[in-house]
Amino acid sequence: MQMNKRMMLVSVAAVMVAGPALAQKKYDAGASDTEIKVGNIMPYSGPASAYGTIGRAEAAYFRMINEQGGINGRKITFISYDDAYSPPKTVEQARKLVEGDEVLLIYQSLGTAPNSAIQKYMNVKKVPQLFVATGATKWGDPKNFPWTMGFQPNYQSEGRIYAKYILQHHAAGKIAVLFQNDDYGKDVLKGLKDGLGSKTGMIIAEMPYETGDPTVDSQVVALKASGADIFVNIATPKFAAQAIKKVGELGWKPVHLLNNVSSSIGSVIKPAGLENARGIISTAYQKDPSDPGLKGDPGLKNWTAFMDKYFPEGNKADTGNVTAYITAKALVQVLKQCGDNLTRENVMRQAANLKDFEIDMLLDGIKVNTSPTNYFPLQELQMRRFNGEVWELFGPIMSGEIGS
Repeated sequence: MQMNKRMMLVSVAAVMVAGPALAQKKYDAGASDTEIKVGNIMPYSGPASAYGTIGRAEAAYFRMINEQGGINGRKITFISYDDAYSPPKTVEQARKLVEGDEVLLIYQSLGTAPNSAIQKYMNVKKVPQLFVATGATKWGDPKNFPWTMGFQPNYQSEGRIYAKYILQHHAAGKIAVLFQNDDYGKDVLKGLKDGLGSKTGMIIAEMPYETGDPTVDSQVVALKASGADIFVNIATPKFAAQAIKKVGELGWKPVHLLNNVSSSIGSVIKPAGLENARGIISTAYQKDPSDPGLKGDPGLKNWTAFMDKYFPEGNKADTGNVTAYITAKALVQVLKQCGDNLTRENVMRQAANLKDFEIDMLLDGIKVNTSPTNYFPLQELQMRRFNGEVWELFGPIMSGEIGS
């Protein structure tokens, strides 16, 4: 009996020691009791500088979160560097963030080629490359790149949705394609071709452009000369706006499909000319602040209040500022789920454990879902048409997956 009593006392003591140990806070570089360091790389200059507003709006969102008390009592230190959309510069900035600033993670670095340049480095270093701001299909490969995760619907899915639309409504058409000559442009084009299947012969002209080109005017002239009556515009904002304007100047009247990364009224449509853009078809997964049908929408009210208070200089017609709000909300959710276990491994574990997470500026019915085998948080889009003033949604929410 005495022996049993002694054993029980030892067991109780062991439990008392183990209890606090289980509740211990865990940190990797970039996290502490008071701070979470988040790195970011944006093209504040260069050919894709129109996207720079995304980084500025994200910084504003995290200022708001910090004012509200932070995440589990910790303030976000958001460190954002310019890479001018130049992959060698992206590598330099990523090293600076990881090895110099010692951030916990890099979030929303923008561009397919820039992110491709740092993907192996981030995975070797085992630092999260989270919610990258590009829809390349390669960001959803947890088996080979477990530290890299995308966010927006992937480009191949978007391309397949355009193919689905063309086959349903313009099956006898001839297609001309303008595309950025890199992984991003080729990814959307692959989706388009995969979606067309045996009808890929409908594509009668393809013209690439380089990000260093001054304009795409000559490409658009050549595409019109092909005799195509469907124009698929796979371009980033600066070049998409040039193409829309040139199509108008040439008097060309094709069915014009524009990839959604360049559908912002503020940064693309207005510079191109509202009348030139009339009738353009694109896709969306997030709400457009210029949509009159959203008057009174609770999500739009929340976003507008955020913009008014924390980013008043931001352009409310630029949907890049909506993208920033949506992805920042997703990151905050991931960090909240991490609790006091702010290790890089747990950041990725929680990022891969988002279940029907609703964000008020996503289109109604679209939710964020991830798992250890699904690194595509968003996979659905809805078609929309520009009426000369605003975008109008039409048709059902669609997945671009093959066979859907």
